[in-house]
Amino acid sequence: MLRVWKAQLLTRVEASTAQVIWIHLSTILEAAVDDGRLVKNPCKASRTVKAPKPAKRKAKAWARPTVDAVRAGLQDRYRIAVDLGVGLGLRQGEAFGLGEEDLDFDAGVVRVRRQLRWDSKGRPYFCLPKGGKTRDVPLSPNLARHVQDHLRRFPSVACTLPWRNPEPPTTELEGRQRKPISVRLVLITSQDNRVNYSMWNKVSWRPALAAAGVVKKVGEKAETYGGRSRRYSVYELSREDMFHVLRHTYASTQLEAGESIVSVSQWLGHASPQTTLTHYAHFMPGAGKRGLAAMDEWFDRDPQQNVPEKSLGAPQAPGRP
Repeated sequence: MLRVWKAQLLTRVEASTAQVIWIHLSTILEAAVDDGRLVKNPCKASRTVKAPKPAKRKAKAWARPTVDAVRAGLQDRYRIAVDLGVGLGLRQGEAFGLGEEDLDFDAGVVRVRRQLRWDSKGRPYFCLPKGGKTRDVPLSPNLARHVQDHLRRFPSVACTLPWRNPEPPTTELEGRQRKPISVRLVLITSQDNRVNYSMWNKVSWRPALAAAGVVKKVGEKAETYGGRSRRYSVYELSREDMFHVLRHTYASTQLEAGESIVSVSQWLGHASPQTTLTHYAHFMPGAGKRGLAAMDEWFDRDPQQNVPEKSLGAPQAPGRP
């Protein structure tokens, strides 16, 4: 059953999505084993039943002209989102959850403390960044000027949302854990509201990709919201060209400039430098070259030149035993 289900699943979703679904299913079945409802987890019990594995792909970064073209295709108030992605390596939720109070212009640092998320019912809330890892990211002077100019033209707006979970609390502890917080959001809509990532991707990001020639328009679709019908353009799907590509571009720029892999890992909020290496090692064109040059210099001399006279390896005088 699992083999058939996996085969059918792979006809409906990408292998990467199928892998995540498989992990969820395996976790559920493992819980059933713990509760005595199953003898063994069928996802793990057979060597012939294997989880879907996506093809390994190298992270893709954009060239400067592509970044500039996509940025130009966005509404003026949203162009700063591209700057935050490329200049700080922020994830989309972190960019939409960034508050003016997180920007320390004097210290030249941006404090990434939260992300803006939406649950399955379409309710927004704030929570910690992915993995629960907060971090400080260096803010370049030119990017600081971009952000300050944006805030002059589009002042931040206070937004109050639940913390960690949008469900109404049922206990005193949940009440403390989910206590709403107010953040003066840097990125807001023209109605002075927080940004819904799904709608933003549909009406802002993908049209900008099309205008820049990154994706193509493939048709139109009519949708109804609140009794109002609206037609949207439909574009070809390209997961590698979503907002996250800006984060890859940030990493590639830092690593190609020779920045420490440890520092880049911390700025990206990765669990460890190994994670950064796994994703971005191909962005390090100098990797291995410095070591190769040092080794080449090592052998760029006669090995006998620096051997001490009294050592066993020293050249022997003629006639000497």
